[in-house]
Amino acid sequence: MTVDALPAREQALELLHEWVANPNLRKHCYAVEAAMRAYARKLGGDEARWGLTGLIHDFDWERHPDLERHPVAGVAVLRDKGWPEDVCRAVLGHALRTGVPRDTPMAKALYACDELAGFLVACALVTPQKSLDEVEVASVRKKMKRVDFARNVNREDIVNGAAELGVDLDEHVAFTLAALRGIKGELGL
Repeated sequence: MTVDALPAREQALELLHEWVANPNLRKHCYAVEAAMRAYARKLGGDEARWGLTGLIHDFDWERHPDLERHPVAGVAVLRDKGWPEDVCRAVLGHALRTGVPRDTPMAKALYACDELAGFLVACALVTPQKSLDEVEVASVRKKMKRVDFARNVNREDIVNGAAELGVDLDEHVAFTLAALRGIKGELGL
């Protein structure tokens, strides 16, 4: 791949599957990809580029499962493989502690979709049918207030992500939920 060329989705999937064995983490990456593709369509972005950014944003988490190395170590791998710099910067920007500003719509969307996608999956898993179709915006907002529910999901990132993206939180939840429903079979939800 030439420097700054966007890899094919198949190449990104190979990288993800090489680095991620956990099926739930893979599904998280698929969910963020779906949300990113939807936002690219809505905001006039490059759907393939935004989608691949979502797909690989956490590819290094199993090998670097700490906040000191993730995603910095993973982005070093992406850069060595010739991934485009805007993708690398968006991946770095989804982690606050890197100090990399989210200065593009794609980077803002990744930050906005990451934690929310995980939270929506958690919400689906506690419905009677374990289905995204049963999740409603009002129930998501109620669960966001419960500290004992999905405690690893950072609610501040969800709220701040919507604000940075310039969208109402309820609209963001509904929009992201619709995107995830589009791949509910792949997510097993």
